[in-house]
Amino acid sequence: MNFQRGRSIREEPEINLIPMIDVLLVIIIFLMLTTTYSKFSGLEINLPTADSSKQAEQPNEIDVAVTASGQVLVNKGPVAQADVRTIADALRRAAGSRQDPIIVINADAKATHQSVVDVMQAAQTAGFPHISFATQAPTR
Repeated sequence: MNFQRGRSIREEPEINLIPMIDVLLVIIIFLMLTTTYSKFSGLEINLPTADSSKQAEQPNEIDVAVTASGQVLVNKGPVAQADVRTIADALRRAAGSRQDPIIVINADAKATHQSVVDVMQAAQTAGFPHISFATQAPTR
């Protein structure tokens, strides 16, 4: 039984793009929602040049020395432990009532990178954003 015997009109098949566009829009929205943006917090560091002459010592400076073995000295006084919290407390005591002191880090050339980063993090924890590194001119 052929009910379409009298019909001679033949319909052409069509490609419908609307469902494909809908799927692509859903994928784009999914990617936009699941993308993460990273924000890195950092320390404001003022790096001195090694060729400059030594400036006069400022009264608002706190000297922090890091030895090759990782020992930390704040204003030539040793810190009991070299962890961030202890160093931050020592920096606050050394600052006393001074407003916004400059932390000058004197690190030994063989000091570990982590020791210097701990001092920088302790300065940030103590609320002292101004950090400088001491250098010496190369000997000739």
